Amino acid sequence: MSAEEIKALERRWFEESNKGKAAAMAVIDELHVIDYVFHGGTGEEIRGLKDYKQYMSGYYRVFPDLHVTIDDMVVEGDKVAIRWTMSGTHKGEIEGVPPTGKKMTILGISIERIVGGKFVETWETYDTLGFMQQLGLVPTPGKG
Repeated sequence: MSAEEIKALERRWFEESNKGKAAAMAVIDELHVIDYVFHGGTGEEIRGLKDYKQYMSGYYRVFPDLHVTIDDMVVEGDKVAIRWTMSGTHKGEIEGVPPTGKKMTILGISIERIVGGKFVETWETYDTLGFMQQLGLVPTPGKG
């Protein structure tokens, strides 16, 4: 695939994901290989589409208005690096914490490997401390 084709695939994934859970679940099957591997920002490793869909469903349960914006993309070979901004309102329980109703916005980076027009593997990292501070799960320095 050319760099432009890879970028188009990424844009499609983000556009569909921003339409909500149903659209995201539908496009996962289309754009990912069955044995897809996701290396998450908090150390989790997810193998296979079934488990990945369950993981993503959890994000939509917690943040039903989840929205991700592509800030930058760089393609080299079969990999693409994406710098992104994610926002959403905390409306579902997460790790035993009830919904706060707070809006969060975090920055992250993903590196994805694409083979034959499908996502094969993703490595992701994001501002977990900022995420937890915005939801009030840990204190923000200077704010008590």
